[in-house]
Amino acid sequence: MTDKKTISRYKEYLKANLSKKRYNHSLNVAQSAVELAKLYGEDEDKALIAGLLHDVAKELPAERQLEYVKQSELSVDEVETKAHALFHAIAGAEIAMRVFGIDDMDIILAIRWHTVAAGDMSRLAAIVYLADLISADRDYKDVKRMRKLAVSGLEKAMYEALKFSVGDSVENGNTIPVSTIMAYNRFLNETNKKEKLEKQKKGAV
Repeated sequence: MTDKKTISRYKEYLKANLSKKRYNHSLNVAQSAVELAKLYGEDEDKALIAGLLHDVAKELPAERQLEYVKQSELSVDEVETKAHALFHAIAGAEIAMRVFGIDDMDIILAIRWHTVAAGDMSRLAAIVYLADLISADRDYKDVKRMRKLAVSGLEKAMYEALKFSVGDSVENGNTIPVSTIMAYNRFLNETNKKEKLEKQKKGAV
């Protein structure tokens, strides 16, 4: 069980470095991440920490975020070095390591991949990715659908989320990191395999 003092320390840091709206979003994502972790049998403490800290660097000046990106030893796509909106995930992972001394790579990579995803992302990382999309403060058009998908199957939910993300990037003429394409392919394949097996089971009955 994560020490309450440690969680309080994280929250105090977030309060001091984020707007009230972003801080509340972080709390909501943490709650959603814990709920999904419980549903899918993942570590709830790790989900709580990654959810809380996923946007820890979001409101730093762009130049400071980019410094973290350039200094990071984590895998960074060239596309991410040129897109301001993508800096914060890498910078957040760096802050988690440098400021808070977190050395659990499952937590670090869940923070790192929460925006662009990755073909080899862990189930915890997928949970945080989805928690960010379905948190209580989200109010985009399809959020209710995404909330239902998130609790009906991790692979299918990730596939639908990435399908939307890739489609939106294409429609808006944005570059797409290789890791996002790899994640899309992975969860598409996993979803297709699962659906094929379900059809075979029904046919065998």
